[in-house]
Amino acid sequence: MKEKIMDALQRFSKAMFIPVLILPIAGILIAVGNLFTNARLLEVLPFLDNPVTTGFGTLLSGSLNAIMTNLGVIFCVGLSVGLANKKKSEAGFIGLLAFLVFINAMNKFMGLRGMLVEGSLSGTGQASVLGVQILDMGVFLGLMLGIIVAWVHNRFCETEFNNAFQIYGGTRFVFIVLIPLMVVLAVVLTFVWPFAQAGINSLGGFIQSAGNVGLFIYGMLERLLIPTGLHHLVYTPFLYTSLGGVAEVGGQIYEGARNIYYAEIADPLVAVLSQSVIWDARGISKMFGLIGACLAMYHTARPENRGKIKAVLITAATTSFIAGVTEPIEFSFLFVAPILFVVHAVLAGSSMVVLNLLGCRAIGPNGFIDFLLYNVPLGFEKTRWPIYILVGVIYFFLYYIIFRILIVKLNLKTLGRESEGMEMKLHSKAEYKAKVAAEKTPADDGVNAALIVEALGGKANILKVTNCYTRLRTELANPDLVKDDVLKNQTGANAVIRKGKNVQVVYGLKVNAVRKAVDEELGFTEQE
Repeated sequence: MKEKIMDALQRFSKAMFIPVLILPIAGILIAVGNLFTNARLLEVLPFLDNPVTTGFGTLLSGSLNAIMTNLGVIFCVGLSVGLANKKKSEAGFIGLLAFLVFINAMNKFMGLRGMLVEGSLSGTGQASVLGVQILDMGVFLGLMLGIIVAWVHNRFCETEFNNAFQIYGGTRFVFIVLIPLMVVLAVVLTFVWPFAQAGINSLGGFIQSAGNVGLFIYGMLERLLIPTGLHHLVYTPFLYTSLGGVAEVGGQIYEGARNIYYAEIADPLVAVLSQSVIWDARGISKMFGLIGACLAMYHTARPENRGKIKAVLITAATTSFIAGVTEPIEFSFLFVAPILFVVHAVLAGSSMVVLNLLGCRAIGPNGFIDFLLYNVPLGFEKTRWPIYILVGVIYFFLYYIIFRILIVKLNLKTLGRESEGMEMKLHSKAEYKAKVAAEKTPADDGVNAALIVEALGGKANILKVTNCYTRLRTELANPDLVKDDVLKNQTGANAVIRKGKNVQVVYGLKVNAVRKAVDEELGFTEQE
């Protein structure tokens, strides 16, 4: 049962990547657009105050704001695609249709019962979704419908009929099943959702009332769950639902820390950033802390090994600072020195508390580029972003000092401190076959897909391949056939993580190229 639950959570976490990874792109471009219309910036750089640049900024940010105000349908379609086992594109299309059926069914039922509020919807518990007035369910609506659509799709997408009913088979039958289901669900949720919303609000109030203690636990868990790949389930509700706070910006209600921040960027003269935005204050450990950890590992490495690990650490540190991708660094010490990972999680959580105590509302969730684009347009008064940099410098030294002391005192085998001769060992037949595979000519992109497949136990052992931002995620028939050493030492993997039949191989930012090469090697198509 535990394995089934973990497998379900793993699948959900993977599926969440489809909508979640798109949103930061929209957020960055909104910030870029608002740079050209920011009153403070135009005072400093008056040559930008012309119809061409300001018009471009208005068009760019205005067109992308629609994404942030329609997260329900985005999550519905994204989860439908991500959770579908086959015919993913059709699952996404059916997800959109189901969403439209649901909101219109709820609107008509509320109209029949005289429940629709007239005039302003602010504070009424109702909202306009794609122009249709329904109960304000926010992102939760998309999450629920996406899961339901994917479940029905996986169950009925291959159902076929004979004779005259043949045209109604396959994904068309999925839609037929979903129509009454969506209508009934809309009616039921009309009565049930107000109670669910009250519970969510109570939970949000409890979390908020926990103050810095709750913030510390949140920040620590967000790092501790990295090895399981479930850390997205911790921060996503706070970023995109009412758990992360509710604020009114420019007369419109926004839920979730990230959404509030985007709204503030879009209209920087309206309000003061909400207290809730602190839930998106991740980034100190990414931009500063782990750089100190890298320096500590370099200084504590064997002198003869420093040249070998220098390029690796510089690349990993730069990736963490610029793009906020931390896994290459974290997995370099996670398994060989888990105590360092615990310390890292504690420091990450404490950094969020420090920012909150100092009243700093700056964010840097995806590295330095995000930090500049999100915070500078809002100015010092709102974000107090220079404090963020000051705290970051302090944490750079904290990470360096603590990591260096622990590595030396506990003789931890971090990069460059491996025991001499540890690679001298007898090799099995399986390792010999892997070595032969390694000698095959790799693809033009530098990815040796044949070797990766061989190290994963061969084609027959691989049931499914997906990927997230940094990991190649596989489902294997027999995980015991995986050769961790080959994956890490010969294919460039940073780590190998096992969870039942699910094996995740961490490749960092090149994972998309790896996934494509492996799919081609296996003969997998998009539908699979």
